Amino acid sequence: MPRMTAARAAVEILKREGVSHAFGVPGAAINPFYKALKEGGGIDHTLARHVEGASHMAEGYTRTHPGNIGVCIGTSGPAGTDMITGLYSAIGDSIPILCITGQAPTHVIHKEDFQAVDIASIARPVTKAATTVLEAAQVPGVFQQAFHLMRSGRPGPVLIDLPIDVQLTEIEFDPETYEPLPVYKPAATRAQIEKAISFLLASERPVIVAGGGIISADASDLLVEFAELTGTPVIPTLMGWGAIADDHELNAGMAGVQTSHRYGNANFLDSDFVLGIGNRWANRHTGYKLDVYTKGRKFVHVDIEPTQIGKIFAPDYGIASDAKAALELFVEVAKELKAEGRLPDRGAWVGATQERKATMLRRTHFDDVPLKPQRVYEEMNRAFGPETRYVTTIGLSQIAGAQMLHVYRPRHWINCGQAGPLGWTIPAAIGVATADPEAQVVALSGDYDFQFMIEELAVGAQHRIPYVHVLVNNSYLGLIRQAQLGLDINFQVNLEFENLNSPELGVYGVDHVKVAEGLGCKAIRVTEPDQLLPAFEEAKKLAAEYRVPVVVEAILERITNISMSRTMDISDISEFEELATEPGHAPTAISPLSA
Repeated sequence: MPRMTAARAAVEILKREGVSHAFGVPGAAINPFYKALKEGGGIDHTLARHVEGASHMAEGYTRTHPGNIGVCIGTSGPAGTDMITGLYSAIGDSIPILCITGQAPTHVIHKEDFQAVDIASIARPVTKAATTVLEAAQVPGVFQQAFHLMRSGRPGPVLIDLPIDVQLTEIEFDPETYEPLPVYKPAATRAQIEKAISFLLASERPVIVAGGGIISADASDLLVEFAELTGTPVIPTLMGWGAIADDHELNAGMAGVQTSHRYGNANFLDSDFVLGIGNRWANRHTGYKLDVYTKGRKFVHVDIEPTQIGKIFAPDYGIASDAKAALELFVEVAKELKAEGRLPDRGAWVGATQERKATMLRRTHFDDVPLKPQRVYEEMNRAFGPETRYVTTIGLSQIAGAQMLHVYRPRHWINCGQAGPLGWTIPAAIGVATADPEAQVVALSGDYDFQFMIEELAVGAQHRIPYVHVLVNNSYLGLIRQAQLGLDINFQVNLEFENLNSPELGVYGVDHVKVAEGLGCKAIRVTEPDQLLPAFEEAKKLAAEYRVPVVVEAILERITNISMSRTMDISDISEFEELATEPGHAPTAISPLSA
């Protein structure tokens, strides 16, 4: 039996579980693992500038391709606590990432040793499992179980904490005979699917709410096939955006209280049956007034996690199933019903949803200086094609982007949904661009999100990871300022100051162009609408030529209120700006959908 250190055994398991890349920051307590990484080969590594950044890079990496599992590595103590935000983000959105931390020697863990902390206890609420391995011989089993847990049921993150003496201890382990554990995913039965379809057949105006579970299960093609077979319009959630192309005739738009389309909300509110697949009825989708959301319609809910069924409200019927397994049966049954002539004609209902989609639009074409954000997204739609992978996290920039950008493919809208930590966007974009180095990756940030982890731009410069970062700058905490309207305050949300070193910026303060260039990247500042499209085209060329992140900063008007509900009611959306359908603002001013 071959002998090797427990750290080397762990590295060999990573490779056999399909890991080919890791992100992290070395340190004393994890150095034996890094030695094993170097000597074992086969796993590339990206050095982050912050360990939280490494965890977000791992999440972006996971979310880019089916089957990916991102790995982030850090030393003991604060490195582990830095990764907690990344773990929270991953578990909130059902994303499998593996965090590996070093730890003080086992005999001093509870003696307040330098950088010794009970990271497993801290991480347990935001992981599927968190373990400090105290016996070296258990390392192979703990890593094997970690991958099994991350992939089984509702996916999610795992943390493994390795004391330095455990890493260094030699154990008997034969990598050549290692096999991953079988993955468990609940699967719907034929009887359950037939029951669910009976609700669909009995309805007149059905919709499918397509959640992120469809994308995680790599089941988008099945979703589209089922929708086409049955003539059922699809309302993607924010996490499910891209499961059906924006320009598909059955895409009925997103619904919700923030990241929604006017036509999406109208289509949903006119429905009488909702089939939710792989979604969790998040409050930004349903709003808090569930009586408004549920009134007059029946619900069937399909989700991989049994405890999600009935968590927010009780559906008329629930099925615990992986989205792909369920959709395979949905397609099978629908094909049989179609062959028997038992599927109703939904042409009139589909036509009504598409009529709303063509007319209930928000205006995007403004010529104002400073820029209105709507114009930025209009020009982004022109500059970046359907192959673009968008990456963003939270704020008015994300909300407006979700209302106005166009997405055509699964895994091409990579958004932090449940946690929404500021600073997520830069490292996540680096993770996405690492996983798909030839892709057109476009990140979207407001100025505050951009500043939170701005140091990670240097990672892109050092490791030659190109992408385009669109920075919309109003020198405000825009979403919080807008939320404070209801309290009649504007307090501690203003970022303006006179920058003595960049007086041309006026009150916009931080010179993001200088900072980005100082970190080894390229940057362009835009102040007028006609400069936007040329700047985006130039950014693409610079990214391709220099293989570094390229920032395009758009200087916005200080205050723009973005459409959303003040009352968290899906039927009560405040439209602060003019609509495209008002006189003088025809829908043709909006960038058309095009595949």
